[in-house]
Amino acid sequence: MQQIHLGHIDYTILLVYFGFVIGIGWVLKRYMKGSTDFFLSGRSIPAWVTGLAFISANLGAQEVIGMAASGAKYGIMTSHFYWVGAIPAMVFLAIFMMPFYYGSKARSVPEYLKMRFDEKTRGLNAISFAVMTVFSSGISMYALARLLEILLNWNFHASIAVSAIVVLVYIFLGGLTSAIYNEVLQFFMIVFGFAPLVFLALKDIGGWSGLKEKLIPVATSQGYAAGTWTNSWSHMGKVTDNPMGVEWIGMVMGLGFVLSFGYWCTDFLVVQRAMAANSMSAARRTPLIAAVPKMLFPALVILPGMIAIALHYANGNNLLPMKDGAPDYNMTIPVLLVKYFPTGLLGIGFTALMASFMSGMAGNVTAFNTVWTYDIYQSYIAPKKSDEHYLWMGRWATVFGILISVGCAYLASKFNNIMDMLQLVFGFVNAPLFATFLLGMFWKRATGHGAFWGLLGGTTGAAVFHGLAIAEGNTPGIKGGWIAQQFHFHNDMGQNFYMATVAWTTCFVLTIVISLMTARTKSDAELKGLVYSLTPKPETAHEPWYKQPVTLGVLILIATVLLNIIFW
Repeated sequence: MQQIHLGHIDYTILLVYFGFVIGIGWVLKRYMKGSTDFFLSGRSIPAWVTGLAFISANLGAQEVIGMAASGAKYGIMTSHFYWVGAIPAMVFLAIFMMPFYYGSKARSVPEYLKMRFDEKTRGLNAISFAVMTVFSSGISMYALARLLEILLNWNFHASIAVSAIVVLVYIFLGGLTSAIYNEVLQFFMIVFGFAPLVFLALKDIGGWSGLKEKLIPVATSQGYAAGTWTNSWSHMGKVTDNPMGVEWIGMVMGLGFVLSFGYWCTDFLVVQRAMAANSMSAARRTPLIAAVPKMLFPALVILPGMIAIALHYANGNNLLPMKDGAPDYNMTIPVLLVKYFPTGLLGIGFTALMASFMSGMAGNVTAFNTVWTYDIYQSYIAPKKSDEHYLWMGRWATVFGILISVGCAYLASKFNNIMDMLQLVFGFVNAPLFATFLLGMFWKRATGHGAFWGLLGGTTGAAVFHGLAIAEGNTPGIKGGWIAQQFHFHNDMGQNFYMATVAWTTCFVLTIVISLMTARTKSDAELKGLVYSLTPKPETAHEPWYKQPVTLGVLILIATVLLNIIFW
């Protein structure tokens, strides 16, 4: 892999960016009067800011590096993670779920679970979520440090220290507000850093028609139909017809319903941004504003991967570095940066790459310090303390959250498959959690016992299925089949989609059965504002059409359907 040599102007751009990031935290420090300001930004931020922060908090390493890698490996089918696996769930969150989150005045997703169900359901979710966030932050930190080591020959330990210190300083000073405004800055850095890369690379390969032609040998050399890399739905009749190894029913149910709704509708990392909005209307519009750039992001992150693999095959397999006999898809973005960007532009592109890693780390840390302080520390360790005390704890939770993330980064450096383990944990936890929320918000008969045991049962069901299922080429162990090899899949993707479906179904059925067997502990009056049928619907008729969530949601879904048809 060719190393990147940054010039003085490139380092200047990077240092100016770091200065802005820390400066935003410093400026906002004076406004952190209490815990609500620190953790929820005083619910005072306009919709366009929370909307961009909502999308930017998700623009971590997994998005920019991972989706470009998937674009190279799977082609335009990777767009399903956006047009099937994100947009519908974001519209559902805006129209149906944000009124409960925002209207209930819950300070976090686990606190909503306490208000709707009971304390034990909240505790289970709070602990599992806190663990996931520090692991995810640590893996972003590890991926960044490893990339800097490979590309720039920077010291691995120093890279972890610098990234940790920068994120720590601006969150410690300005809390969620600092993270949100920095995420907006990071969003524009990512767009302006990668848009020229896509333009130059696409122009070099001969535009979209030239790319389609050069991707034909990529598909046929692997035994697939000529248009497999440029058609999103046409080759999903059988698992053997496409490189993802997924047919349409697995895609729609596993990704389009269970995994996407489980993430976008229940993960506090993104929901927290909408909860910081300055009104119910702004909170509901937050995911919809985010959905517009999200819909277009395949052009920014998937297209470079498709271009890279086409050039790799056209140049005799000598563009992407090889790893274990196959192209190292994770190097797609760095390789293209080196190929197309001169000094100066390289600094912008490299800073955009840094911004994507840091936004993912910061999003996880702000979600962690809120859940730790409100749902674990205040609830179980030190209740009934002053607001100043919880503000103090939130700041120090940021410190030890970063330190634990650093530990997780070093843990990731010791285990090659820690990323696979983390993705499995997300599937185990988020998939059944969406079933709990769906029943809790739309069925008033759901009880705390049903929710708690349903969540545990869903996670257990996922673990059992994982132990009985294995993908081709994998050995029994962390990737499945550790009980017996009863279910065989073409690859890991299909296995994960079906595992998530099993987790959701198990939790859904168990919650219903146990709820019917146990008595309700909350009256209709107590559930007002928490259950759909008992809650007055937000009035939007007086607002202009472009501020009405239902109207915006319908327009966004129509646009998404059109994109699916265009690239069918």
